[in-house]
Amino acid sequence: MTTSLLFQPKWRIIDQSSLGPSFDALSSFAMDDTLCTTVGNGESSPTVRTWVHHQTIVLGIQDTRLPHLEDGVAALKSKGYRVIVRNSGGLAVVLDEGVLNISIVLPEKDSSIEINKGYDTMVELIQKMLSPYNVSFEAREIVHSYCPGSYDLSVDGKKFAGISQRRIRNGAAVQIYLCVNGSGSERAEAIRKFYERGAQGETTKFTYPDIHPEVMASLSELTGQPLTVSDLMTRLLYVLQEECSHLVSSPLSLNEIQLYDYNYQRVWERNEKALEI
Repeated sequence: MTTSLLFQPKWRIIDQSSLGPSFDALSSFAMDDTLCTTVGNGESSPTVRTWVHHQTIVLGIQDTRLPHLEDGVAALKSKGYRVIVRNSGGLAVVLDEGVLNISIVLPEKDSSIEINKGYDTMVELIQKMLSPYNVSFEAREIVHSYCPGSYDLSVDGKKFAGISQRRIRNGAAVQIYLCVNGSGSERAEAIRKFYERGAQGETTKFTYPDIHPEVMASLSELTGQPLTVSDLMTRLLYVLQEECSHLVSSPLSLNEIQLYDYNYQRVWERNEKALEI
């Protein structure tokens, strides 16, 4: 039997879930790149980072190739969203105060982690976190959701989470967005309108999602319980304590701060170039 990757001698936790509206989503991508490097080279123990961003739409590179990108972005900004472009794969997603993001950062220096093993590790974590709420979910693609993927998490065909991965410098970051509360369909409608305005009926080389807002929901909607990001954070910490000998919360080291500054500049420049419209 293969040992779960959740079992680690030591987990480091970096909680950025309550930094508020001023917390820039570009910071998160720079942070995960930094942690991939320091976890990958052994400077840091395996790390779980949590993060929340307010009123932000994160686009994928393919989204920036829409023929009428400027119109699509304008539609999002008119609804009060900030728009950025991620430095990894995937398509547009919504981040707001009701969406908890979790990154699991693991080392690959001594042995590589199979892609599916990374996904399965995140699924296992979410199963353990949601066990008190009697949530039985599937991991399969929900075709008419935004940013559909083979590891979408859903209940009765309604998606509440999506998982992605990023691997650099001997480190692997498995990332999930969890729609904890709020309206899943309203989030999906914002992305549907983005694609509608961005494509305007033109034929494109890439097939963008045909979004049906009713296939998206939050955990609160699915369970009928008033769940909060704080509730899920409590569950996460409980699970990590069960899965390791030592759980520690620690700030970035001096080297990590310098690396973060470098990565943030790269992410910012890439974002500016991608949104030159």
